[in-house]
Amino acid sequence: MLVYLRLFKESFSFAINALRNNKLRTFLSLLGVTVGIFSIIAVLAAVDSLDRNIKDSLSGLDKNTIYLTKYSFGPTQVPRWKRDNFPQVEYDDYEFVRRNISDIEASAYVIFGSGETIRYQAETITGVEVTPISEGIYIIDDLKIVKGRFYSELESETGAPVIVLGYTLAENLFDNSNPIGKQIRVYGRKLTVIGVLKKYGTGLGDSPDGKAFVPANFVRRFRNGGANGLPGAVVIKPKSGVDIGAFESVLKQKYRVYRGLKADEEDNFFVNKLSGLVQAVDSIIGVMNGIGWMISLFSLLVGGFGIANIMFVSVKERTNLIGIQKSLGAKNKFILFQFLFEATILAVVGGLVGLGLVWILTLIASSMAGDFNFILSAQNMLLGFGLSSVIGLISGVLPAIRASRLDPVEAIRTGM
Repeated sequence: MLVYLRLFKESFSFAINALRNNKLRTFLSLLGVTVGIFSIIAVLAAVDSLDRNIKDSLSGLDKNTIYLTKYSFGPTQVPRWKRDNFPQVEYDDYEFVRRNISDIEASAYVIFGSGETIRYQAETITGVEVTPISEGIYIIDDLKIVKGRFYSELESETGAPVIVLGYTLAENLFDNSNPIGKQIRVYGRKLTVIGVLKKYGTGLGDSPDGKAFVPANFVRRFRNGGANGLPGAVVIKPKSGVDIGAFESVLKQKYRVYRGLKADEEDNFFVNKLSGLVQAVDSIIGVMNGIGWMISLFSLLVGGFGIANIMFVSVKERTNLIGIQKSLGAKNKFILFQFLFEATILAVVGGLVGLGLVWILTLIASSMAGDFNFILSAQNMLLGFGLSSVIGLISGVLPAIRASRLDPVEAIRTGM
């Protein structure tokens, strides 16, 4: 055992000295592996960060929440032309669901709109996501109010001209003054601010901080919500403990009857669950990971070929030295380990430099991205270290074997 430890130590020392004596060559070899490891770990870190932030943004939502609409949240076998001809989900559909489907904790009707302009005195903000939706969203999304209140069921049904602002939106409009009771202009009409949501953080840009909520029936007065109008959806939160599969089956069956669909006719609507959205996100993340790996492996492969090439050149240059070592009693194992260590050290150091660059990049990106957190996990760091070690071993095997099998007499003669 001690003999092998001594062999490892001496081989390691020879490898370090060889790398020190060829600084430019060592740097060029390191560069290839550094770029490869940096590419792979940077892609994995970016994808992991995106995945984590998406999951965090959905963590506060009930995964059993259902969206009844003409659109599918995930991949579907229904052709595009059929989906385009599906009827819109309108307010009457919401009334039917609310009155005829049991085991519902809360429901809401939402109109998918576009960015709107909000004005208060001399302050104007464009591109604000104003969501026309009934009062049930307060329970479904578990919204929190820091000032004022959310609109009531009566205000929702009568389409009262009231609005609830996100925290950041309220700050931008009113600075430090109290917005409750103030009138602002949206859709070219006056609305009274009755509430401000708590601060959620920007995350992926999908938080309510920069949004506003108004009663859906208010918008239905002046914007077409029919077949050719703004698309809508019924949002449903089933009661806790309900069998979601059975609930979904009952919902589909009753809604098909409501729409007059025959037994042999396909659904002309989609029942989307947030759990399905999470699965779709996982699928997309998986594809992104795969593409990232394919692109990054090419970079790592180039780095490996670079190390192998440098090692072959090193064997050629040190042929005379190898012959002298063998003539003095150095065994094949000593020569083999000497070059294997040299290749592995090159790859590992290059990998560590690549990991260091990714770590610095994540710190910079996190500081510039606000509440979006870039993550360099320990798993990815270990993966980068392991990959660099494996690349070093693979790249150094053939040059090391070639060096260990040199005939000492021929090696000395060739070197002379």
